[in-house]
Amino acid sequence: MGLNVIMMGPPGAGKGTQATRFALERGLVKISTGDILRDGVKELNPEALVAKAKMDRGELVDDVTMIAIVRQRLLRSDARHGFVLDGFPRTVPQARALDQIMEERRNGPLVIVDVCVPEDELVKRLAIRRICSKCGAGADPFGATHTCKVCGGPLVQRTDDNQDVVLKRLQIYHRSTEPVLEFYRTRPTFRTVNGAQAPDIVARELDVTIDQAANGSDV
Repeated sequence: MGLNVIMMGPPGAGKGTQATRFALERGLVKISTGDILRDGVKELNPEALVAKAKMDRGELVDDVTMIAIVRQRLLRSDARHGFVLDGFPRTVPQARALDQIMEERRNGPLVIVDVCVPEDELVKRLAIRRICSKCGAGADPFGATHTCKVCGGPLVQRTDDNQDVVLKRLQIYHRSTEPVLEFYRTRPTFRTVNGAQAPDIVARELDVTIDQAANGSDV
């Protein structure tokens, strides 16, 4: 039986970093819509180019496009035994579509975790966040190096991390994505974790919380 996780939370909550760590430790594939779109941009996929431009402006990509992208990705063999989703679903229609995909897969529980961080902390985090301009890998914002540890490329601020776009992204999150939390909140596999802690502490809490949810335990 597989393990399927949705890592939710506002921009800057650290869900991408935690999703990557959890997936690696559990032998699951981490599926980030941002990564899927970046790969499409490298391949000059017209649909991905339009979607990426919207993301850079802090806008949400339309549901039809995102559902199609994720459905196609979940059908690949490396997702057969489970996955960790980062950045999807972001709207209620996307969440409903994912329910349909899960019914088709019939492979383990769907655990939803909301990584909660106060908004003023999010703005500060995003202002100093850096990624590699070549491979897109995230970097320690407090590190002394200016090059990527993965490929050696230069570190830059994400195009959607300037203050105006950050505030717009948070507004969009509250308006469009928080209803998704309400969609999932009453499910026995829904959990919340305090993301305003040291990353290692958040990681430990996520491990315990996800295992409890997957096993049907509230303890």
